[in-house]
Amino acid sequence: MKLLTMMALAIATSIAVVGVAMSKTNPTSKEYEDYAVNQLTQYLKNDVCKKTSKLIENLLNSRCDKLVDSTNPQMRDLIRTTTERQDFLLFSVYRTDLTLGAWLPGYKFETVGAFHNFYTYSAEQQ
Repeated sequence: MKLLTMMALAIATSIAVVGVAMSKTNPTSKEYEDYAVNQLTQYLKNDVCKKTSKLIENLLNSRCDKLVDSTNPQMRDLIRTTTERQDFLLFSVYRTDLTLGAWLPGYKFETVGAFHNFYTYSAEQQ
């Protein structure tokens, strides 16, 4: 009986320690914005920019990757205004609905944040 009590106490203590660690390392909205802007920037540079033709770049009189870098503050504002955060104390769930207009496709992202890290578990084009 004493062994069972000690095991239960050890398990309860471990759960409490993990809970406190999770609550202390639950990422903030600002950290999510940094993560989302970085992910969006990488996507635009690696996928979109590489698919644009030189003609479009010449018309814009700019390189695509430099154009993406210059829109960083606007991307941050867009992420901030289109994201809903649900804070569960131990972790947070972020839902971002990027819809720029009728002529561009929209995207929905769902991301969980815990231990100062993020995992995007759903990304779909609308």
